[in-house]
Amino acid sequence: MRDPYSLAVITASVRADRIGPRVTRWFLRHLDRHTDAAVDHLDLAELDLPEDLAGGGDSERFTKRVERADAFVVVTPEYNHGYPGPLKTAIDTPYEQWRAKPLGFVSYGGASGGLRAVEQLRNVFAELHVTTMRTGVLIPNVHDAFDDDGELRDPGPAEAALAEMVRQLNWWALTLAGARADRPYDC
Repeated sequence: MRDPYSLAVITASVRADRIGPRVTRWFLRHLDRHTDAAVDHLDLAELDLPEDLAGGGDSERFTKRVERADAFVVVTPEYNHGYPGPLKTAIDTPYEQWRAKPLGFVSYGGASGGLRAVEQLRNVFAELHVTTMRTGVLIPNVHDAFDDDGELRDPGPAEAALAEMVRQLNWWALTLAGARADRPYDC
């Protein structure tokens, strides 16, 4: 078991006018107060992951980074009551490298704060044997939520959710890393 554990933070939006990097920067600025995990940031807009899943591009490099991670946080928007297509491609590029690892969500969007995207993603990750955290960070009305300095105008709810989600993630990451080291997960 590694201590600190390795945490991969995935920025899911790839749109040219995306607000995802702002949300991710906010999360990363506040993350270190709650964990000593070694963070690996993966921005899907900076990766070439072929949609046909035939390999090539950055597929091998992405898969290795997923394999090295002990835990994940996905920062995702909600588009039309769902999650972005490039995120599904990223999820489907590796396979067993996701297994027996925990994952938290930071979601954003309109009034729901990305909740509908997260609920769909929970089902996808369950199929890959990923343990998702009960608590997630939701940022509703994201285009009005941040001030000019990139901080939330009303940080209380999101910061409380972040602290609780990362507390859960820390426990699961260390517990599952130890379990994988003792007995490989081959289910």
